[in-house]
Amino acid sequence: MKLLRIGPAGEEVPAALGDDGRVFALTGVTSDIDGTFLASGGIDRVRNALAADTLPELDPSDLRVGAPVARPGKVVCIGLNYRDHAEETGAAVPLRPVVFMKDPSTVVGPCDGVLIPRGSTKTDWEVELAVVIGREARYLDSPDQALAHVAGFAISNDVSEREFQLEYSGQWDLGKSCETFNPLGPWLVTSDEAGDPQALGLRLAVNGETRQDGNTKNMIFDVAHVVWYLSQYMVLNPGDVINTGTPAGVALGLPGTPYLRAGDTVELSIDGLGTQRQTFSNA
Repeated sequence: MKLLRIGPAGEEVPAALGDDGRVFALTGVTSDIDGTFLASGGIDRVRNALAADTLPELDPSDLRVGAPVARPGKVVCIGLNYRDHAEETGAAVPLRPVVFMKDPSTVVGPCDGVLIPRGSTKTDWEVELAVVIGREARYLDSPDQALAHVAGFAISNDVSEREFQLEYSGQWDLGKSCETFNPLGPWLVTSDEAGDPQALGLRLAVNGETRQDGNTKNMIFDVAHVVWYLSQYMVLNPGDVINTGTPAGVALGLPGTPYLRAGDTVELSIDGLGTQRQTFSNA
C-alpha cells in the first residue's frame, strides 16, 4: 500500500494510492499520517477501508504532494553506509554505523523547492532509502526482530552542505540541518509492498545527468542491523525516520566537485518507491 499527503504545506490531506492509480482521501480514517496513526493500527484500518470500497476518491490534479509522514519526531541518519561512498570521500570504511541526527523540520515534500543556504558554496545531494518506524523499537534483542518494527519505506534526499558539515564543526549537524534539506516521499510504501529493502536500485540525476546509480544490497549495515543497532542507544518511536546512507556519486567525490547552484534540478528514484524532483534556489 502507498500512503501520501496531498495539499498546500501545513494543510495536507492524508490519502492512499490504489492499485489502479486512483487516489482516496483518508480523512474519515485519520486526521493525518503520523506517529499516532502508525502506532494505533492505522495501516490496517486503511487496508480494510480500501477493501470495503468505503473511501471517497480524491482528484490530485495540480495539487502539491507533501512528505508522506507528518512531523517526524526525529530523523536519524547513517553516514558512510556504502563502501563506494566512503571510498570516494576518502573516509575509512566504518566498523560500526556512523550515526548523526538531522533537524526534523528539514523534511519537506518530494518536489518542493530546496534552498541553498546563505554563504554556501558546497551544497550536495544524497539519494537514500528512508525507513519509517511503525512500532516502538527499544533494546531489540537481535536484527531478526527489527523489520517487524518498520511501517514502510520512502525516498529521501539527504541534502548536505559540505563546508558547513566538515569544516565548521566536529559535528555534522550544521551541514545537515539547513531548512528544506530533507525532501521525503512521494509515498510511504508499506513493508509488504516494498519487498526486500536490500534489493532496491537507487538513482539520482542533476540537470538530466546521472550522478548516482547504486543498490541497497551494497549497504555496509543493512536496514535490520541499523534499526536493531539504533534501538540499543535510543528509543525509536512510530513516525521516526531513518536515512540509511547514500551510494557513490555525490559532488564531494566527483572530479571538479560540481556542487549545486541556483537553478539546478535534481531527480531521484528508488525501485517501487516513486520519484522526486527538486529545483534549487538561493535562500
